[in-house]
Amino acid sequence: MRALRAHIEAHIDMSLFLIGLALLAAGVIGWALGNSVLEDVPWIASTLIGVVVSTAWMVQSIREGRFGVDIIAVLALVGALLVGEPFAGAMITVMLVTGRLLEARAQQRARRDLSLLVQRAPRTARRVDACTSIGRSGNSSTGNSSTPNTVTEVPVEDIRRGDHVLVGPAEVVPVDGRLRDAAVLDESSLTGESLPVDRDAGDSVRSGAINAGAAFGLTATSEAASSTYAQIVRLVEQAQATTAPFVRAADRIAVIFVPFTLLLAGGAWLFSGDATLAVAVLVVATPCPLLLAAPIAIMSGLSRAARCGVVVKGGEALERLAAGRVLLLDKTGTVTRGEPVVIDIVTAGRTFTADQLSRWAAGLDQVSPHVLASAIVKAARARGLCLAMPHGVVEHAGYGIEGRLDGRLVRLGKASWVVQGEAPDWARQVRKRAALNSALTVFMSVDSVPAGAFLLEDPVRPDARRMIRALRSAGITRTVLLTGDRADVAESVGGLVGVDSVSAESDPAGKVAKVLAEAENGPTIMVGDGVNDAPALAAAGVGVALAASGATASSESADVVLTVDRIDRLADAILIARRSRRIALQAAIIGMGLSLIAMVAAALGYLPPAVGALLQEVIDVLAIAVALRAVLPGKQHTIDMPPDDAELTKRLRSEHTAVRAVVEQIRLVADELDSTPTSLAHLRALLTSLESELLPHEHHEEHELFPVMDKLFGGTDATAALSRTHAEIDLQVMRLHRVLSGIDGDRINPAELPALRQILYGLYGVLRLHNAQEEESLFSLLPEDDALPH
Repeated sequence: MRALRAHIEAHIDMSLFLIGLALLAAGVIGWALGNSVLEDVPWIASTLIGVVVSTAWMVQSIREGRFGVDIIAVLALVGALLVGEPFAGAMITVMLVTGRLLEARAQQRARRDLSLLVQRAPRTARRVDACTSIGRSGNSSTGNSSTPNTVTEVPVEDIRRGDHVLVGPAEVVPVDGRLRDAAVLDESSLTGESLPVDRDAGDSVRSGAINAGAAFGLTATSEAASSTYAQIVRLVEQAQATTAPFVRAADRIAVIFVPFTLLLAGGAWLFSGDATLAVAVLVVATPCPLLLAAPIAIMSGLSRAARCGVVVKGGEALERLAAGRVLLLDKTGTVTRGEPVVIDIVTAGRTFTADQLSRWAAGLDQVSPHVLASAIVKAARARGLCLAMPHGVVEHAGYGIEGRLDGRLVRLGKASWVVQGEAPDWARQVRKRAALNSALTVFMSVDSVPAGAFLLEDPVRPDARRMIRALRSAGITRTVLLTGDRADVAESVGGLVGVDSVSAESDPAGKVAKVLAEAENGPTIMVGDGVNDAPALAAAGVGVALAASGATASSESADVVLTVDRIDRLADAILIARRSRRIALQAAIIGMGLSLIAMVAAALGYLPPAVGALLQEVIDVLAIAVALRAVLPGKQHTIDMPPDDAELTKRLRSEHTAVRAVVEQIRLVADELDSTPTSLAHLRALLTSLESELLPHEHHEEHELFPVMDKLFGGTDATAALSRTHAEIDLQVMRLHRVLSGIDGDRINPAELPALRQILYGLYGVLRLHNAQEEESLFSLLPEDDALPH
């Protein structure tokens, strides 16, 4: 209904603009022909139209509790008719309708851009009749196997308690319910945590969660109106109700300007006895710089922000964004990537290499619907491995998957299923490490023998720290990290990215409370990407939603939507908002200042109404010219690479990814270093990889990539520290080469082991830090579609 009303109003505004312009032109033609009738009739008609529409706008403003500038326009139009100045009235009508049209177009643009975001709320559900259980494959289990299932797609509002519902892969759970089968769920839209969770049959599941595995059945325990998703939406509406309405700048100025104009016009009439002077004052006082120039500056800001991948929902949101000083960030998907990534592959001894385990696991996971399967496949492809298709694949609900590759039986899944009996030391260490880092584990066996494990976590974005610096430079004075994660994990992430405060173990209500508390420190900006963030986004001064990977309910409650997967664009949007507001204010002050001078001249009798109307047009054009400066590029923090530089950076980024395995091999060799011939052979093989793969890559970066980056950043400051670590890497590899060159025989002297471990662990630490710095400073500048592979 609201969209239809806006559509009708837009057509009415355009029609009024065209009619007013046509009548003004017709009168000018009549004047040129010397025909007073053809001259006056169109102008009078245009003025009468102006009286009607401006009166309607004035009444609407009064009903909404706003004391606007429309009253000046009404008095000027009526006065122009009464003193016989129809041309001035026709000019005022065109100016008024033009301002209204531009303001409507700015709002329409924001609505059009946001309509591209898909609503994620479930609209329909698949109800299963004559069925007692829905299996993982979607097959039914009934007392009579010949009885077919009946699956009917119905509106979600028709689901009742006790109904059996089928939820397919990647579908949103439509109502709260109890699982009839084991399931793998992505609950990030509810909890904010991106890692999937395994649920057993009989567990409760909330609406809004996404099926990250195979199809499953559930028994509805509530109706759609009382489900979790609906409750969160209502919480958003309540939070929106507490947000103070934005008052237009024109209305604030009108509180002073309107009485002043009326007093000046009345005084001119009173002291001169000539009503024409009062009309002349009202004509030049028509506040078109406020109605035209300011909206143009704001619309230009909205347009520039949209080109940066930031959609701002109208001028009100733009002004609040410009005023923001306190930034609150949800952790998952904002500071972190929002998806699991393989961070390490632990092998059980040296029976199989990490590449072998990765190849087999990814080959099996190619056919798995589990959300972790995608991360394991990505990790194998990042290693450049060629994947084979598995045979005899069987998925065990709630436990894992097994199948055959290269003649071997491969199992992937939970430790209790893969590792039978007492867990070996390496498996216990993997579990401890996972608990310490809040990571997930996927264990693997080959031919029924435990072979290794994959560790996965949601990593911090490489550009997160640079994002915080950019936001501080844009005027943000305080940053707060919000998360539902444990306090120790939250503190480590917060310290890594450099926020001022961390609030851990926060549910949606807790996030709202934190936003309201932080409002005491200044105007707030809340950034989030999930349904669970929507209430906090609505409660903040400005809510910013991330929609690069798909729209969520948070986009509806947010004032700003990022459509690209680069958070540093928010800093550019803040700068654009502040510049647009500043230019809008400058245009209004210049235009209204000149209008005040013209008003005084009109009151003294130097400006008749017709000349005043023309002069007002000149003032309007000048104010608009000032406002159009907002279209021009201003200062920005985001660096956009030229295509040639991006191609070079992508090539070296691919090398950077490829040598990760060499870096991890350094730690593995150091961990197992002893005086045996096998250990020496592994050490020599590592040195060969370092000298043939790692060092050439670092030298390519030094001589090809760093000059490009120096040009982009305007100096060598950004690459100076990275260049220094290159020198340190060269030095450590050279030291390792000298030590190995001095070893005679096939064993390492035990006395040399401490020095070798020192070199290896030191080199490993330098490389890990160096790679993280490169990913933050260099590779994260690549376009969104070329994000660093995992």
